[in-house]
Parts: sequence; C-alpha cells; structure tokens
Amino acid sequence: MKDFRIKKMLELQTPYYIYNMKVLKETLQTVAIEANKYGYYVHYAIKANANIQILSIVQEMGFGVDCVSGGEISAAIDAGFSAEKIVFAGVGKADWEINLALEHDIFCFNVESIPELKVINYLAHLNGKIAKIAIRVNPEINVYTHHHITTGRKENKFGINLDQLDDVIDIIFMLSSVQLVGLHFHIGSQITDMVPFKLLCKQANEIQKKFIRRNIDLKHINFGGGLGINYENPDEFSIPNFQEYFDVFNTYFFALNNQKIHFELGRSIVGQCGSLISKVLYVKEGSVKKFVILDAGFTELIRPAFYEAYHVIENLTSNEFADVYDIVGPICESSDCFAKQRILKKTHRGDIVAIRSAGAYGEVMSSQYNCRRLPKSYFF
Repeated sequence: MKDFRIKKMLELQTPYYIYNMKVLKETLQTVAIEANKYGYYVHYAIKANANIQILSIVQEMGFGVDCVSGGEISAAIDAGFSAEKIVFAGVGKADWEINLALEHDIFCFNVESIPELKVINYLAHLNGKIAKIAIRVNPEINVYTHHHITTGRKENKFGINLDQLDDVIDIIFMLSSVQLVGLHFHIGSQITDMVPFKLLCKQANEIQKKFIRRNIDLKHINFGGGLGINYENPDEFSIPNFQEYFDVFNTYFFALNNQKIHFELGRSIVGQCGSLISKVLYVKEGSVKKFVILDAGFTELIRPAFYEAYHVIENLTSNEFADVYDIVGPICESSDCFAKQRILKKTHRGDIVAIRSAGAYGEVMSSQYNCRRLPKSYFF
C-alpha cells in the first residue's frame, strides 16, 4: 500500500475494515461483461457483505440481489435494488419474512421444502398474492471444499432431494397461490475447480427433462454461486476467472428457447476488495512459540476460527527481517487464532497488520462477543 495510505491508516482507530473501491468496481465490470456475453442475470449474494456503500455500488451497476433473510430484503430495498430483481432463499423463512417479500412483490422465492411451499402458498392466499417460486433442487453433487460450506449433497439441510421432486410437483399443481417459474441450485462455496460446475450443468440437464416430460415450462434456471477467490495470492489474482466460469454454463447446460439463466455471486465479487486492519498489542515470546497478539479477533473476522480459513497477513509498518509467529486475537477463546507458524516481518508493539481477502464474510459476520465494539469501515 502507498505510504500516504499507511500514514492515514495509523491515524484511524483499529480494528477496522478498509475497502479498495477500484478493485470492487473492476470486479463488477468484469462480471457484467462476461455475463452479458450470454445474456445471463446476476444477483449479488448480500450475505457476503451488506455494507451500504458496497450495496450502493453493486446496485448502480444494475445487478439484482440474492437475500436469505427479511433483514437482507429490507437492506436491499433501502439500497435501491428493484424488488423485481430480488430472489429470496433460505431453509428457514419466517412468516414475517415471507409476508415482507410478498408485500414488495419480489421476483422469486427459492423454495427448499414441502412445508415451506405450503406456508408460502397459505400466506400468499391471505395477502391476495400469487407467489412466484423456484424449486431449490439438491443435485447431490459432492464438492471438495470445507465441510461447513458444502450445500449440494443429499445429507445437507438445503434444497429438495431428487427423490422428492415428483411429490413436490404434484403438490404445486394442487396449490392456487404459487406459480412455479423455475429451478434453483447451489452446490457450495469457495469452489475453484470448474469440474463441479460442469457436473451441475449435466445434472441440471437431466433434471430439466423430468419437467419437460410433465409439460412444465421452466422460464428461469438459477445456478446459485460458489465461485471461489484466490486467498493465497490476492494481488496477483484480484479478480476471479469469470470468463471461464460463465463459459462452463454456456457450454454444458442446454438452455431451452427463451429460458433465462441466473447466478447468485457473493464472495467472488467482494472477497478481494476488503482487508481487516489491526494493530499489534503485544509480541509474546513463549518457551516454544512467539505470539503476535492483535487488537482484532474472531469478533471482527471469524472465518479462520469458523472454517480454518487461510488469509494472507502482512505487517505494513516493519521493514526488518522476517520471523515466525502465531498470530492471535484478544478474545478469551483458544480458537481466536488467525494463523499458526506464519512468517511475518519482524513485528513489534504498535505495528499495523493487514489481513487480506476479507471483503466477504468478514465485516458482515462481526459480533460483539466480550462486549466489543463493532468495527468501522473506510473506503479508498
């Protein structure tokens, strides 16, 4: 980072998030260019980062939004997203959240169970509405990512299993206040190998045949998201390979005439634009390890504790020779550790440290455990 930025960062109260808006805008422009080649529709997955400044820029680019709670629907509306571009997913939609979505006439509910389908139909009837729905199908594809972020296997809580599809279709035919408009898939997160997406396309082709045989016209197919980012080399690979990603779906999924294809991208859009900035409180030398103790903890960035996630960590203020440290936070939990046996420039109390690739599932997952203050955010 430039020297003047370092000077400015030293003046700010740590810990805080800092966002590179140039990276964000270039990423959004790349997504738009590559998706537009095939006429694809992209909904930003708001769960990745709900910062209002981020949402405003995504909205200005003309993207839709993928929501998983009533609060996210409200945040999307407040940020200026059109309700016609809002999709609402999630296995546990509360009645008030469904009513809120019906009130705004959102584009589509991604339905994940038979009980949910019946509740949406009932509430839509009470509101005098017809709820547009897509069936979230569990394609039963194994993705080799962290087990906490797989979503497309038979044992996952998400989606409707393949052996339940006929029953769901039969029930939809009996309901008067829902309209089936499409299918929804999502197989997991932080996927960097294109093979699972190819398998998803092939499975979707087979699933679609079932609906064709029953003379059901599916106008929309939503493939979710899941494209990963490069956590090891954030500067060299600041923008994921969206060209290859969208090309997979264009090549391997056989869309019907006039069928609209949707995606719900989150991490791949905002992951690389954000960093968590922290100050070194102490350097503690134990009998077997050296610890860098930061003023940021898993209350600011829970991913390493939650997913055993890797982030590049940089000492921005030291130019001395490197040393090996465990980098930890101040929270009274042993899991409050960002990295073990990591090489850093020789580190001292008061140094400023950047934890990179923290734009997704960072600030949005912050908590006030230990009665800590939520981090502020700054933009450059």
